[in-house]
Amino acid sequence: MQLHISPSMRSITISSNNGLTDLMKIKVAARHISYRTLFHTILIVAFLLPFVFILTALVTLEGANKCSSFDCFGRRFGPRFLGRVDDSGKLVRDFYKIFNQVITEEIPDGLKLPDSFSQLVAEMKNNQYDAKTFAFSLRAMMEKLEREIRESKASELMNRHFAASSIPKGIHCFSLRLTDEYSSNAHARRQLPSPELLPVLSNNSYHHFVLSTDNILAASVVVTSVVRSSLEPEKVVFHVITDKKTYAGMHSWFALNPVASIIVEVKGIHQFDWLTRENVPVLEAIESHHDFRNYYHGNHIAGANLSNTTPRSFASKLQARSPKYISLLNHLRIYLPELFPDLDKVVFLDDDVVIQRDLSPLWEIDLQGKVNGAIETCKGEDEWVMSKYFKNYFNFSHPLISKHLDPDECAWAYGMNIFDLRAWRKTNIRETYHFWLKENLKSNLTMWKLGTLPPALIAFKGRVHPIDPSWHMLGLGYQSKTNIENVKRAAVIHYNGQSKPWLEIGFDHLRPFWTKYVNYSNDFVRNCHILES
Repeated sequence: MQLHISPSMRSITISSNNGLTDLMKIKVAARHISYRTLFHTILIVAFLLPFVFILTALVTLEGANKCSSFDCFGRRFGPRFLGRVDDSGKLVRDFYKIFNQVITEEIPDGLKLPDSFSQLVAEMKNNQYDAKTFAFSLRAMMEKLEREIRESKASELMNRHFAASSIPKGIHCFSLRLTDEYSSNAHARRQLPSPELLPVLSNNSYHHFVLSTDNILAASVVVTSVVRSSLEPEKVVFHVITDKKTYAGMHSWFALNPVASIIVEVKGIHQFDWLTRENVPVLEAIESHHDFRNYYHGNHIAGANLSNTTPRSFASKLQARSPKYISLLNHLRIYLPELFPDLDKVVFLDDDVVIQRDLSPLWEIDLQGKVNGAIETCKGEDEWVMSKYFKNYFNFSHPLISKHLDPDECAWAYGMNIFDLRAWRKTNIRETYHFWLKENLKSNLTMWKLGTLPPALIAFKGRVHPIDPSWHMLGLGYQSKTNIENVKRAAVIHYNGQSKPWLEIGFDHLRPFWTKYVNYSNDFVRNCHILES
């Protein structure tokens, strides 16, 4: 392309490179235009010519024969102010339309799904996919990935459930060796407590703690933590209750490792003559009812709709199906007035708690005529842990539940409770507990989840006195983000949840609050390789 200016400055000719074709001619009237104006005109034209050439070439390469609208005129001869438009917005709108269409249609049978996005792009190029086929492929890939993620998460939660329900090798070894010691060592069988201290077991001037467990190591931690935190350990009496298979090992541990200053009693369920299936028929139902056993020991994934279940909901359902909930030890606290007929007050502790502060002030709390002193679990800084209402435990679509309970009533916690046994004996709490357990069995376990707490929420309804939350900090067994400073300040910390501190799945940063009460120099602990970690 060439630019020719006549010597007289009266004409300007723009021609092709071969000089044969004139593309543009400009004639100048000398009387009406100044040289300065002409010079500026030449500069502007010279500046625009390369852009005109480039735009014309682009249109030619893209196929100008496909374009006949004013839009193409803009694309050929000028930027946006001449009518040129950006097609990206229209493209996005077209994609929205296609996606909205395929989301409601069935995915075609036999649609081949690529394993990655890059493979999808390659197949689009090779097979000349139209937009709808691409959208179907993308949707099918996303649904497949979502399904695989849900199944993987369910498998992870299932493995954690089995890990939480199993007995670690070291703790199993610990129990077996202590049981063997009971049979071969007379010191391991010595009376607990010694005969001269037996009257103390029913003396109400002492502070009586009750612990029900088949975990010997956990029991030793609870007792040791109470002793170390107590300002008057000589006033502490511990009543440890276990099952028949663990009794010998539990007795051996406390007989061979007496805890300074405090009094420890170890009893087995089999030693309570009145605690029989005949006297407590509901317990027989819990242990032998086919649906009940299948619920706790059957296939936990079968029948579960993973597509409509969040990981948290599924984890909660798994926790609710822990076999411990059909253990008599877990229901034992409902029989405290009968177990200790001469005592007025007791503090009941779970085996996954650690005591960090003197608990003697609990005996001074005025329960104001109530039976159970407990913390409420609907109020607190930790919304993950302290947000439990009745609706979190009960199925309010069941007519019996909706008729008798308020979904927004605040729940309370088991694990560290002060019980006024005198007030309790004047109530029908145990009978109410039995009634609701039987109703749940009749309803095929559809009225609630999470074992013993829901029927207790009903049985103790109107008989619970809220105590200060600093007495009992929950969630160390399922809340990994627990505030460490709050843990240090709490009187009692509770590893409720699956991640117990004696399990490998326990949270590493929370385990030291528990392990500092384990005697790692003890021969039984050391020989069973119960490691501090």
